[in-house]
Amino acid sequence: KVKMVQRVTYRRRHSFNTKSNKVKVVKTPGGKLVVHYRKKAASGPSCGDCGTSVQGIPHLRPKEYKQISKRQKTVTRAYGGSRCASCVRQRVIR
Repeated sequence: KVKMVQRVTYRRRHSFNTKSNKVKVVKTPGGKLVVHYRKKAASGPSCGDCGTSVQGIPHLRPKEYKQISKRQKTVTRAYGGSRCASCVRQRVIR
């Protein structure tokens, strides 16, 4: 016996399954299926020299960096927030 599945529709005007339009299907307490829109995963800042992610800085979407203080966006060191610790060490040795 095959069970019927409940279909869900997008709640916004954007109607294509693209990177910016990802959804999660959630069952409400009333037993209805609705869609919740997912936010894009943030990659965070990466080192300009080696490309690894910079430690000590949160991975946020560009708009969300506006809401946090300067202290949370940088590392108190030369090239802090721009280069990773190991690349800074290489620059100092040179």
